[in-house]
Order: sequence, then C-alpha cells, then structure tokens
Amino acid sequence: MRRAVVIGAGFGGLALAIRLQSAGVDTTVIEARDKPGGRAYYWERDGFTFDGGPTVITDPDALKELWRLSGHDISEDVTLKPVTPFYRLSWPDGTTFDYTNDDAVLAGEIAKLDASDIAGYRRFLDYSASVYEEGYVKLGAKAFLDFKSMLKAAPALMQHQAWRSVYSIVSGFVKNEKLREALSFHTLLVGGNPMATSSIYALIHKLERGGGVWWAEGGTNRLIAGMITHFERLGGKVRIGDPVDEILTLGDRVVGVRTKSGVEVEVDAVASNADIVHSYRDLLRNSRSARRTANRLVNKRFSPSLFVVHFGLRGTFPDIPHHMILFGPRYKGLLDGIYTNGVVSEDFSLYLHHPSASDPSMAPEGHSTFYVLAPVPHLGKFPADWSQVGPVLESRILAEVQRRLIPDLAERIVTKFHYAPTDFRDDLAAHHGSGFSLEPILTQSAWFRVHNRDDAISNLYFVGAGTHPGAGIPGVVGSAKATAELMLGELA
Repeated sequence: MRRAVVIGAGFGGLALAIRLQSAGVDTTVIEARDKPGGRAYYWERDGFTFDGGPTVITDPDALKELWRLSGHDISEDVTLKPVTPFYRLSWPDGTTFDYTNDDAVLAGEIAKLDASDIAGYRRFLDYSASVYEEGYVKLGAKAFLDFKSMLKAAPALMQHQAWRSVYSIVSGFVKNEKLREALSFHTLLVGGNPMATSSIYALIHKLERGGGVWWAEGGTNRLIAGMITHFERLGGKVRIGDPVDEILTLGDRVVGVRTKSGVEVEVDAVASNADIVHSYRDLLRNSRSARRTANRLVNKRFSPSLFVVHFGLRGTFPDIPHHMILFGPRYKGLLDGIYTNGVVSEDFSLYLHHPSASDPSMAPEGHSTFYVLAPVPHLGKFPADWSQVGPVLESRILAEVQRRLIPDLAERIVTKFHYAPTDFRDDLAAHHGSGFSLEPILTQSAWFRVHNRDDAISNLYFVGAGTHPGAGIPGVVGSAKATAELMLGELA
C-alpha cells in the first residue's frame, strides 16, 4: 500500500485522511495537540462543554459524502440537527432580524426593516444562487495549479463582477443599511472583510438558504470525534500529542516526517493541514524552495484574529437563540479598525453562541453554555500584550452582553475563560495569530492562494483554510476533496 501522512487533525486534515483511507492509501494523521480538531478544539469545565469553533455547520452533504465513500452513513457516528432561526441579528437600537430559509418568515423580517427591499432581496438571492453554482459547485473542490485554470474561470468571475466587494454588491440590491449588514456579514465567518472580500463570497447566502444551518449533537467536537471514529474504522491511524517537527525532503520529493519525540515515518506523500507559514517556514526549514515560498507568504494579507470569551451561567435562556449577531453602532468604521488600522475599538460587533439552546447536554441541568466572539486585529497589526488587554476586553464584552441581553449576567457566572490571538499563535502555530489564515480577497483566492499541491516539491500537498477554496467547514472540506483528487492521481 502507498503511505501518506496528514499533518493536523482539523476538519480539512480529517476529511482528506478519510478520502485517502477510503481509496486504499495507508494514512496516518499526526496531531500536535492533546485532542484532535484544530480550531474545533473543546474544553470541559465545571460540567460545561465549550467548543472552540467552528460552530456554524453548513452544506451537511459535503460531510455525509465522507461516509458514503465507503458505504457508511454519517448517522452511525454523528447526529446532525437543524438550527432555526439560522441567526438572530440585533442592533443597538433594539431592532432584531431573524434570518431563516422560510420564505414567508424572511419576507416578514425584511418588511420590518423596509418592505420596499423585498424585491431587491429576491434579486440578490438569484445573484447568490448564480455565484454559488459557479464558485462553489463548479470550482469549490477543483485545484488551481496553473494560471491557465484561473483564466478558464475568469469569464464567470467577470460576469459576476468578482472585483466588487460583497457589501458593494448587496448595496446594489437593497437600500436599508441594516439589511445590507444582514446580507454581508457572513464573510466575517471565513475571515473576510465585507467591504473588501470578493462578491463571489455572496455564495455563502445561497449555501445557507439551500442547505440550512446545522448543529452536531454534543457539540462540534462530536463531529470531529465521529470523523476520527470513521477514519479508524477504515484502518487509518491517528497520532495525538506529538507535533511534527520537520517534513523531510530529498531534492524535490518529500521522503518522510519527524515528530518532536523523534519518531520518523517514511511516506509516499505528505499533506499539511497546519498553518501555511508554519509549514513552509518551520516544518520545511531545510528546503530551499520552501524558504522562498515562506518569504513570499509572510508579506501577504492575513485574516484578523479572534477574541473569544467562554462562559457558563446558572439558569436557562429560552429567548436567546443558538446563534446571534450583536451589531455595534458602526459597521465600516469598525471593520476599518480591525482590517486596516489595527485598532481594538471601544465599540464592537459580536457573535454570540448559545449551544444549550439546541442541546441541553452542553451544560449541567438548569445551566447554559455560551461563547461570545469579537474579531480583532491580528498580531502583525496589533502586537499588544494580551495578558494585559485580554482581561479588560473580556470585561467589556461581557458587560455588553449583560446590557443588551442578560441584565444579571455577572451574578449568574459559574465559570469563564477567554481565548486570545496569542493562543491562536501558540496553540495552533497560526501566523500572526490569524483566525482564518490568508484573507479571502480576490488576489488571494483560487490560483492566487497556496496551491493544493506544491509547485516545486511534487508529493507535498496542502489542505485547510490556507489553500483553495478557503476557510469555514465547507471550504476546508472542499479543499480536502480537491487535494485528495491530486494525491490519488499520484498514489494510485
């Protein structure tokens, strides 16, 4: 049997490993941390389960396909449940908007903002469906290894005005500012600035409308656990808690990997789900071509980082849905501060995750699990001492949730902790502590992104947020499909 190693047990790495093992490639996944999951890590504290993220599951069929490859069903290992509304959006003036795929309900929500925008929204949905077909269905799982492949995609990109931002495109369809925010914020969930991210990413709206938003019973961590169970069922091997220290090369070929503990594994191919800069600069430190690539990568634009406060409360909150977006008083100005100016502003927009709304098992009986997330500049733009900034920002964020949703929040806290940009850097080797790797702008997408197969080292591959098509569960699972096709073409 051919042998492959996948570095990193995140969603992308595990999806790739399952595809390889299903096709008969003897595959080992090597994970640095004490648990699999990558960014989908989790903690158990005081009876509460806290998922690190990602917590919004879309396109469940892309996940189900991983089981179908070998004649199995995802339900053997994971229970997926629909979430409705997808999100509740809330503004400081008390306006709320429930985002759902029920046409009648959604029309009513739009009418609350401005009934004259209903027709424009429908035109936007048609646009989103069109870019979904071109950008996701046709290209989302196809590798871009040469510029010719990019040129073939260019007519469709130009037809959909891919040079424009998502916010700009949305603004051409609807005029209400709150609705513009409601239809453009999704790019933040994959690390993109709505004011700069290519309009192709408007496909996320159709992705959610068509396939729904889902929850894995027991938490995102149970989806990861199910993927591990299925991979091992197929004969795959997982090595946990022993980071890869070096990818070993001989000329223009990978010959193996060496872990921190000194274990060496000979391979026919390696795929890295690790951070792209870490992979090229650190793991391939003895490859001349990799050092050149690393020098180019560090000068690219990286997505912001995240500041996440996890907290468990006494009591239950049936009026707070599973997912909420708490917009602040500014939109563009706040985004400029995060993406351009490197500022942690006095105001913020927040994503509130309340999993016990759908799944009481996430908290002790009579209690609730939450996390609240704020995008913040990455460490390259805001190299602060987060041991000092973190506690202050945590207090301010919790005070905002208390002011807007839970008046006695402070008295209800049972446990809390936060996760800062330095944790992304230290735990995940994320360059600048970025939450999503390369920023998804047009000039860093498709062929312009890190290629699914290295240009110089012919049996070195990449999977995950840093390669095509990008971040988010559908993105990294799509990257696994594209990378698997390349690897199986060589390893067959």
